[in-house]
Amino acid sequence: MSNQLKILENKVAIITGAASGIGKATALRLANSGAAIGLIDLKEEKAESVKAEIVKRGGKALIVDVDLKDPERVKQGIDKVVQEFGRLDIVFANAGINGVVTTIEDFSPEDWDTTLETNLKSTFLTVKYSIPHLKDNGGSIIITSSVNGNRKFSGTGMSAYSSSKAAQMAFGKMAALELSTYKIRVNIICPGAINTNIGENTHPNKSKLKKVQIPVEYPQGSHPLEDKPGNPEQVASLVHFLASDESNHISGSEIYVDGAETLL
Repeated sequence: MSNQLKILENKVAIITGAASGIGKATALRLANSGAAIGLIDLKEEKAESVKAEIVKRGGKALIVDVDLKDPERVKQGIDKVVQEFGRLDIVFANAGINGVVTTIEDFSPEDWDTTLETNLKSTFLTVKYSIPHLKDNGGSIIITSSVNGNRKFSGTGMSAYSSSKAAQMAFGKMAALELSTYKIRVNIICPGAINTNIGENTHPNKSKLKKVQIPVEYPQGSHPLEDKPGNPEQVASLVHFLASDESNHISGSEIYVDGAETLL
């Protein structure tokens, strides 16, 4: 393990979408800080490398193969992590897809449902089945929303994705108030352009999009702070803060991590 302060020592975290991108970076960051990690992902083979890296650094991790749209599998997966590590303190509801990108007119109801279920229903299920365990000692829930649907609406064809992300924001704020009774904090992070592999789950219908495309041009570039997209480790640093007691009076907040991109 690294020599950084173990402010999450004896804590247990679950991370959905933990096998890559922001989920992977956060798993490593929280593990370095002392937390045991439940790696929840549908692609178990990718999670193996994350677990191996955590263990190599002296940490603890458990892989749970879960379809986050399936209520029973979500409940069983979370229960398995608690059975292994004895408690639950941190929940990072991070899994999501861009899904199909097309016009509203051409969106099939089935593709719409897939995006909403993968992004929004999975967040609800993850939070729902974590609450009985978090109630024991209080804790922190962090939800990955996005600048899309909250502060940026120029992503032509992303109506389903943006709708799911806006709904995650509303759900997180409702949960923050409701769960404050149990000393459970809920915050929502909104990444902008981050270098991840989410493009693997993005399916643009370019021929359909041409008929509604509205060009958006940034003559001086679209990333004011660093002149480039962010990286997963920068998002992981924010999640680490929100997971720790350093943020113990912060709940119901939406926090943007986009290098001022969406202020243009």
